[in-house]
Parts: sequence; C-alpha cells; structure tokens
Amino acid sequence: MDSECSDDDIPVPPRPGKTQRVAEQMLGNAGILVNGPNPWDMRLNAPGVLERGLGYGNLGLGEAYMDGDWDAQHLDEFFARLLRGGIGDAVHPAALIFHALSARLLNLQNERRAWQVGQQHYDLGNDFYTAMLDPRLTYTCGYWQHADNLADAQEAKLDLVCRKLGLQPGMRVLDIGCGWGSFMAYAAEHYGVECVGVTISKEQCEWARERYSHLPLEFRLQDYRELDERFDRIASIGMFEHVGHKNYRVYMETAHRCLADEGLFLLHTIGKNQRHSTPDPWVDKYIFPNGDLPSIGQIGDALDGLFVAEDLHSFGADYDKTLMAWHSNFEAAWPQFAEQLGERFYRMWRYYLLSCAGAFRARDIQLWQWVLSRKGLVGGYQRIT
Repeated sequence: MDSECSDDDIPVPPRPGKTQRVAEQMLGNAGILVNGPNPWDMRLNAPGVLERGLGYGNLGLGEAYMDGDWDAQHLDEFFARLLRGGIGDAVHPAALIFHALSARLLNLQNERRAWQVGQQHYDLGNDFYTAMLDPRLTYTCGYWQHADNLADAQEAKLDLVCRKLGLQPGMRVLDIGCGWGSFMAYAAEHYGVECVGVTISKEQCEWARERYSHLPLEFRLQDYRELDERFDRIASIGMFEHVGHKNYRVYMETAHRCLADEGLFLLHTIGKNQRHSTPDPWVDKYIFPNGDLPSIGQIGDALDGLFVAEDLHSFGADYDKTLMAWHSNFEAAWPQFAEQLGERFYRMWRYYLLSCAGAFRARDIQLWQWVLSRKGLVGGYQRIT
C-alpha cells in the first residue's frame, strides 16, 4: 500500500470570511493581532467573535467575552490600543440604531427610571464594594499627584474637593449623589462642617447612616430633583454621569436654587469628547443602566445663565490608575464571592474595570472637576491643585 500522499491530500484550512478579514485588518491597524504573541492581542476561543464585534459593537464584543469566547491577557491595554486606533469610532452597527435613537430622543433618566442604577449597580452588596474599594468606600476617581496607593489617592481627592470649596467650620454642605458618604465624613472630620447627602441606593444609605451616626451627617434616600433648601457649599462627585442630557438643565437649576448667593459648587464628573456620541450599549445593559456621559459643551449649555465657571480641572489619566487598583482588589477578593456571583459575573466585572481603564488611558473619556459660583467671585478664584 502506497504510504506517500500528494499535496492534494493535505487539508487546506478554510479562508477567513470577508467580515473576519476586515476586523483583523482594523485590529492590525491598532497594533492588535488576532491570536498573536503580545499580551494585548486577542485570543479567539470560539468562532464568530469578530463578526459579533462588527455587527453589535462593544455590546457584541462584551457579551462574547462574558461567554468566554475570547480573551486578552492584558485586557486594559487591548482597549487602550483599540480606542487609540479609532476603531470604536469606525464601527457603527445598524443593529444598535434603536439604542442610539432611544438615548438621543427619550428621557431615560426621569424620576421613575433614575432609581434603576441604584438597584442594579450600587445595591450589589456592601461587602463586595468593601473588598474592592478603599477603606472609605470612595467609588470615584482618586487623585494620584502625590499618592502611590489607592487609600492615599482617595483621601487626596477628598481633601482636594474640600480645599477647592473653601470649607470652614460650621458650614452646611450638600452632597448630591453621596454614595457611601466618604466625602461627607471626611469633610466633617477634617473641616468641621455638617452635611446632607442624597442617594438613590438603599444599600448605600443604610450603610452610611450606621457607620457615621456619630457625625453631623444626614443621609437621604431621595432624588436630587426634590431638593429645595439652601446650603453654603455643594459637592457632586461622580453622580452627574447618571443625570442624562435631557435633565442637565434641571440638575443645574436644582443646584442653583440650593446654593447660597456667595457659595461654591464643585461638580466632579466623567466626560466625553464628542457632544453627540451615544452611550456605550454594553455598559448601559450590564453596568450602569441609563448612564449618559456629558461633554464640556453640554455642561456649559446647562449652566448658562445660572453659574459662572470659576475653574475646570482635568485629570482623567488618574482614573486609569484608580480602576487598575480596583481591579487588583477585585481579583484578590474574588474567591470569597465566586460561588455566590459565578464565572459570568467575574468576566463581566473584569471587562468593565479593564475596558474603562483602557478608555481613560487612551484619553477616550475624561474626568473633570468644575468649580462654579452663582455670580462670580469678586477678585477671581485662586486655583487649587
């Protein structure tokens, strides 16, 4: 029997389809190889991943990752390169046209829907967030200028806010979107103020009331639109991302009526580079329902005639470090939550933290602190960093 075989007998692997070739070329232009040797390269574990990415954008890519259909050793750097390469702007899936139209035309953050993000995200469990965050449970960007660990970076950010607001003993301060009360407690402990905080998270409110019962702090489970009383200072740290563009003006009107004539208002928010971009569909579905990042222009429109912008400070690169620190804590703590939350949640949360870190690294999204006054400070505002 002839043991030799001809070239015709050697199986030829199928050629990749046109969609796959287009996706591989786009990734290659961003310095990402499919099944390549680099830690940021994309390793395919199942067919159809690239087609899902092109067909459904980050929603398809994220769900494929949650399914275990692909991996990248350094997912954060994969996204940094992807976004720096402009691939996110180049993919416009027709399948997501309804999502884009809904985000643009509807008020997805009205008083009824505003509570959804609290129930889905912030009420996930205080034990979980205690394991991931710093000791004060500060779930916003740290300030790393002189810090080399998460706890110090968060305390530096809290102190920065206090100094920018010029807090003095006896002042009454409002925190719109107070979270677990880290800013309020820090301000009361170090600057002698009393604070009122509002949140739409039941878990946050109950936890903060118990932990800080010894301080002059009031925590309310309340929508910001219901506020109508005067405060010497207002802070809003990492809440404006949930307000929605249909409500930006109402939000600013609320802050305006609550701020004393000579008061200051500090707005700390993630922001986007383009006014008319659409909220990320994967983040909207799995992480922050009804989230809507503002642009500088949209914030400017909202405060028009209500506030004078005294200062605008951008330090979005610090959010990359913050998210990587959260991810490190999450990975270390995961064994205690694995049975309860499961593998799909693990991949979802990992995708959330690392894709966001990559987005800030690529400067695709930003972090701003605005200092606002009602009438403008006589003599001007002295910038504090």
